[in-house]
Amino acid sequence: MKKIQKIHLYEQVSQELQNYIQEKELKEGDKLPSVERLTEMFGVGRSSLREALRHLEANEIVRIENGKGVFVRDMETFRFTGKVKIEIERNSLLSILDVRRALEGKAIELAAQRITPKQIKEIQSCLNEYRRLKEKGESTSKIDFTFHQLVNKAAANPILESVLDSFSVLYNKFFDKPLGNAGLFDATYPYHFTMFDAIAAHDVAAALVEFNKLMDSLEKIIKTYEI
Repeated sequence: MKKIQKIHLYEQVSQELQNYIQEKELKEGDKLPSVERLTEMFGVGRSSLREALRHLEANEIVRIENGKGVFVRDMETFRFTGKVKIEIERNSLLSILDVRRALEGKAIELAAQRITPKQIKEIQSCLNEYRRLKEKGESTSKIDFTFHQLVNKAAANPILESVLDSFSVLYNKFFDKPLGNAGLFDATYPYHFTMFDAIAAHDVAAALVEFNKLMDSLEKIIKTYEI
């Protein structure tokens, strides 16, 4: 089994710095805030920030001038690097999606047959919270993930549930800022409700139709997303 790679703090900080450069639409030669200001912004120590800046300098994203500050380098190189990373993650998500179709598709089929009244209430409560967060404009990633976990549990197949759990590290890529965009899959929101309605009604065929709509929507979004 392949070991899970540890993500260092400086890597997280360097990613946030890159996000900052993009969000502020900084150009070549633009100066970043001071080290003191950046440590406040990201809530990290000076050593972690400096390590992140050295990492970005090595990748030709920023230029550090002693006594003067940190400046943005050639943005075309930065954009190219970002696009390469996006393509790698895009291909990864599409491969994971193939597995999701197979495993979750079976879970949906079984859940529509075996879901209990208690589980229907649990998922209904989950969707109510999903709706509340959505209407308030807050992040729905965690509640979305919880919804799928509850549906998988309703399949009442411990082996299938175990396989899905072992797949969770890759599965989480769909819920943890996929392609760097936390709201990337917001368009799939309605399918959670229509799929649940079919599952609660024990309508296997309708549940699978709605599940496939959700998966097709995910696939389209992944394939067409551009930075």
